[in-house]
Amino acid sequence: MSLTSAPSEQSSTKLTLRLFRDGDNTWKRWQDKIQEADASYKCPTYIQSAPPCQGSCPAGEDIRGWLNIVRGIEKPPLGPDGKPSMPWQEYAWRRLTECNPFPAIMGRVCPAPCQGSCNRNQVEDHVGINSVEQFLGNYAIEHGLGFAKPQLESGKRIAIVGGGVSGLSAAYQLRKRGHTCTIFEAYSRLGGMLSFGLPDYRTTQDVVQAEIKRITDMGGIEVKLNTRVGKDVSMDALRAQYDAVFVGIGAQGGTRLDVPGADAPNCIDALSMLRAYNEGTLKDVGDNVVVIGGGNTAMDAAAVAARIGNKGQKQAKIVIAYRRTVAEMPADQHEKDAVVSAGVEMAPLLIPVSVVKDAHGKATALRVARVKWVNKKMQLIEGTEYDIAANLIVSAVGQFIQWEGLDGIKNPKDKANVDSALQVPGQPGVFVGGDAINPDLLTTAIGHARIAAEGIDAYVSGKAVDKRPKVDKCLFNLPRDLAKRGVKIETVAEPLRGTCDSKAAIHNFDDRSDRYTIPAEALFLGHFAYTARNQRAFRPVDAEHVLGDHAEHSWEALTAAQAQAEAKRCMSCGLCFECDNCVMYCPQGAVARVPKKQASIGRYVETDYAKCIGCHICRDVCPTGYIQMGLGE
Repeated sequence: MSLTSAPSEQSSTKLTLRLFRDGDNTWKRWQDKIQEADASYKCPTYIQSAPPCQGSCPAGEDIRGWLNIVRGIEKPPLGPDGKPSMPWQEYAWRRLTECNPFPAIMGRVCPAPCQGSCNRNQVEDHVGINSVEQFLGNYAIEHGLGFAKPQLESGKRIAIVGGGVSGLSAAYQLRKRGHTCTIFEAYSRLGGMLSFGLPDYRTTQDVVQAEIKRITDMGGIEVKLNTRVGKDVSMDALRAQYDAVFVGIGAQGGTRLDVPGADAPNCIDALSMLRAYNEGTLKDVGDNVVVIGGGNTAMDAAAVAARIGNKGQKQAKIVIAYRRTVAEMPADQHEKDAVVSAGVEMAPLLIPVSVVKDAHGKATALRVARVKWVNKKMQLIEGTEYDIAANLIVSAVGQFIQWEGLDGIKNPKDKANVDSALQVPGQPGVFVGGDAINPDLLTTAIGHARIAAEGIDAYVSGKAVDKRPKVDKCLFNLPRDLAKRGVKIETVAEPLRGTCDSKAAIHNFDDRSDRYTIPAEALFLGHFAYTARNQRAFRPVDAEHVLGDHAEHSWEALTAAQAQAEAKRCMSCGLCFECDNCVMYCPQGAVARVPKKQASIGRYVETDYAKCIGCHICRDVCPTGYIQMGLGE
């Protein structure tokens, strides 16, 4: 049956939610009001939306999808023997890594904008997405899971400039599409910020190297270390020898302090300090260290200094100077708490004035002054200058991109000039990703790599590099899922609206996830009972024990049972999670489960329009906002 209007017995008078129509001031037959209240000219539609966690995930992960696997709603595919072809942990990991090949790392270090956007925050607390991601990443390492090699080779060769997180992610995405890659890395090992910027107490190099090796083990990826593009090989040569080029050079330069005296040899930037630490060459920070900045890099620099101290024999006094309040520091709260626990002193509302040097030109102190903020403008407080003793002054105030030898890519703001597909205008086949576009999160670089890889794939295949969707994520595709399950969807020969009979359309379904992120207001939050988050343990280090403690102090992974319990807290925003509310509460019996052989995720129920009276109860009790009243408009 096709539905384009209300049932024939319903009045054609336009409905209103107002108590009285214009000019009315008394009730008429109350029975008429009841008849109008329990029916409408609309019937339910199934609207797939993007969940806010995915909408704010820089990597674009299908978070809702892999959480649904962990919680048991979506099952692993069956093998020839009728048994699951893989454990649920592996199936969820493979869904997760369609976008992000570094889950064990990102589960530990990503600041998780997805959790800040989680609609569950409107109930009690966000879903611990990072904690489940870390569990899956650990499981994959512990069980030796690897990425599948491509089924077909394209014969296309892609040059990748930079072996950091964006370059490695691009290599991974391109290999999945059958393209061979050559990575040109300026340093002695792959990883970029993963290898040189993450201190071992945040994540061990064993974890980092395991996830890097998994990518290079895909085959078809050549690695050329100690090779700087622009010096050892030119961009012109890469364009001539390869079918396309991906530039993922990162922002490897740390911004130095810009005050008089900052040229002292013991006045350094934070990235150089962290690189020296990870290379094992930083052995001593002296008795006094001052770190300028308030981000996570500043916290890392301070934490590293606390662990090294004076030749590992004596604790250093460490001060973090920041121009705003501690509450306004952009660093994650747990990172701020960790350095305070380790004995680091926070010195807010200070700005550097100059570096005090001794007769040999070495810094002995950082001269600072107090400031206040008036109408969002910083004002120096006269007469408040004083010196903070320092054997080492570390600037953690920003990063810059080293463009030497890469002409024609950057814009006047010294960042990569790219279009929405991350291709450089006027340079067909040259794509950019990661911090070279704008210094940001590691997960942002991972997301850039996916977008650029799709553009490169289209370019080398001779296709147009299409305009990107508004919600540019790795979105669930119901027709593709049905096809994988063997359900045939015929081609729609003509526009069909509101059909529950035609086999040429997915009954009553509309995918708006590429342009619509569902808010909490569209959900039935009353369905969700208070459920405490399954929190990971965090091992802080106190001031008494921090010296020499280089063991990982990051989050401790959840157990399998805890990960499943946490995944069940996900509200599956914008997609059915098979709660049966619509089936149970439909007074007409118009909503029923789809036959199992025709079902998939998102196609759990359907509506018989011959029975539906448009009472909208199904919409009202749908926890996820997947059911909306729309047909008949």
